[in-house]
Amino acid sequence: MTQGVRGTRDFYPEDMRIRSWLFDNFRSAARSHGFEEYDAPVLEYEELYTRKQGEEITQQLYNFEDKGERRVALRPEMTPSLARMVMARAGALPTPIKWFSIPQCWRYERTQRGRGREHYQWNVDVWGSDALEADVELLSVLVTFFEGVGLNADDLVISISSRKVLEEVLGSLGISGDAFAATCIIVDKMDKLPDDVVAAQLAEQGLGADAVATIQSTLGLRDLDSLAAALGGDSAAVAELAALFDLVDAYGIADWVAFDASVVRGLAYYTGPVFEAHDRAGQLRAICGGGRYDRLLSSLGGNDMPATGFGFGDMVIMELLMDKGLVPDLSSGNEDIVIALSEDLRPAAMSVAARLRASGRSVDLVLEDKRMKWAFRHAERSGAQRLVMVMPEEWAAGNVRIKVLESGEESDVAVDDL
Repeated sequence: MTQGVRGTRDFYPEDMRIRSWLFDNFRSAARSHGFEEYDAPVLEYEELYTRKQGEEITQQLYNFEDKGERRVALRPEMTPSLARMVMARAGALPTPIKWFSIPQCWRYERTQRGRGREHYQWNVDVWGSDALEADVELLSVLVTFFEGVGLNADDLVISISSRKVLEEVLGSLGISGDAFAATCIIVDKMDKLPDDVVAAQLAEQGLGADAVATIQSTLGLRDLDSLAAALGGDSAAVAELAALFDLVDAYGIADWVAFDASVVRGLAYYTGPVFEAHDRAGQLRAICGGGRYDRLLSSLGGNDMPATGFGFGDMVIMELLMDKGLVPDLSSGNEDIVIALSEDLRPAAMSVAARLRASGRSVDLVLEDKRMKWAFRHAERSGAQRLVMVMPEEWAAGNVRIKVLESGEESDVAVDDL
């Protein structure tokens, strides 16, 4: 068979160069803000994900029974694994915890542009701080990444709201418990589905026409003044959002963000500010999303700790970067190509390659008998800087012939000077 499993990807060397470039930018943005990298197994106990009921993600698990008759699953997201790790060392980890990771995640869902059944997800989280500064720090990490790959505020927007907005709106309508979680999932689709479809789904939850109209009108607001008028001057949600946007101004990233009451995030464990990044043209899925989740640990059997974070997939951002012409043309990274011009000189070529590598050069040694024309084409394809030729007369004199590929200049260099 020559095809991989549906919804998965092969990464050929040229693809890996781009993936490594993307991941390097993820790491650079996180580390510039003081975050440290961690990792966890791709395989977890199924219960880690199914304990949070009423979420679409539990229906998309790659789950099975292992040979020890244990129910396990491939991770669909990293946050539960992170929560498990934090719980395992509760009280021993200095706070705030500022960690990031780039795990591979698995979900059995319909494949489409920007979404497969496996993807890599950049996760950045702060644990142990309930300050809004922690939430804004995450926004700064995002902006730093976007700027690092050549995007600007005209290309995308980070839309911000608070789960408290949803709590106040739905609370005023008497919606709580399981009904609250189910309504969150529907509201999260407001920007993806027609209004009448959303209204029909809300009605299926037993909501009357007035309640549906209140939800759709309030959660369709796009400015804080209108939200304040709708929720009242003593609204805790409005006060929190106003304070958050003041901090955004202090960070100098106001051009990148906007208020959008429809951003609620589908996951049940969010408790405060939530956000999503979208391309301004509206042609792609959400680039990333996250928010505050202060009550996650109790749902997993632990003591709660304030936390905030985001997940950022590798697929949608690549679609945007390709659309904008921002994906770089990267070479293999080989600096030197070493070739022996006769079979008896291959041991000599090996010694030359070893000397160059010991000096810190990246060297591709031609392993078979190849013509010079092939060697030149190979060097050009790989983006090498130099072609190092081990030739009979030159070697006998203690030299090798070096051709600088950009300029075409050739010269003989003593082996001892390599």
